[in-house]
Amino acid sequence: MQGRNVQGRDEADRYSADVLSPGWREVGRTIVPTQEATPDLVVEEVATGFCGAVIRIEKKIVTLEDRHGKLRLFPLGGGFLLDGQPVVLVAPKPRTPQGRARTASGSVAVTDAPARVARGSRIFVEGRHDAELVEKVWGADLRIEGVVVEYIEGVDNLEELLAEFRPAPGRRVGMLVDHLVAGSKESRIAQAVASGPHGRNVLVVGHPYVDVWQAVKPERLGWEAWPVIPRTIEWKHGICEALGWPHEEQADIARAWQRILGRVRSYADLEPQFLGRVEQLIDFVTVE
Repeated sequence: MQGRNVQGRDEADRYSADVLSPGWREVGRTIVPTQEATPDLVVEEVATGFCGAVIRIEKKIVTLEDRHGKLRLFPLGGGFLLDGQPVVLVAPKPRTPQGRARTASGSVAVTDAPARVARGSRIFVEGRHDAELVEKVWGADLRIEGVVVEYIEGVDNLEELLAEFRPAPGRRVGMLVDHLVAGSKESRIAQAVASGPHGRNVLVVGHPYVDVWQAVKPERLGWEAWPVIPRTIEWKHGICEALGWPHEEQADIARAWQRILGRVRSYADLEPQFLGRVEQLIDFVTVE
């Protein structure tokens, strides 16, 4: 009699479930979770074994970059692993702004501001890459302030440019210099300008890095530190070679910079020594 009661209870459990109850289709199935493909998320594509960080999403296509800088494109959806577990990659949902919007530099964003006529004052930088980095982080602020950034292709001719520009109150020049360290050529030029006829209306500041590339924090590119390049090797070519990137042609160098610049989203991705100098120049040229 006791065994019969046990058997009866088992049979009751076996047939008691309502096949039309909610969730009956999922019984026994493995549910693969969805995962938003947010920037820097590291995933593995199962079919190819390619592992990389999310760089961007365009038209339901996700671009991944591996630790060697190689890029691959895959359709969003299933077939990815996150920390070894299957996920379905989906496009990130639009974020609702919390509080007042901020610019890439961290300033409060100003919306619907009327166009402003450019100031007489200018910010000079040495090269195109410097100008592009300043524009990406401070561009919105500079447009509100009416400040133009010009690249002058090096600092050797700075004194001649200043003589042509004729700095004055309301027509100031702030100059951002690479590798401004004691005893360098750049430091001697900065001292000569400061003691020259335009010293009161010109401010030359700089960062300690060999090139503006180093102003980007290496961890934003998945590295612990920037490679050290011997002085006998052209620095940008040496960097690309050390990282295993193409570097034979100038187009290779340009693509390398765009890869680096693409990882910069805000001031938090830049070194403090660079941030402080740019902010200092903006303050200098916007003094009324």
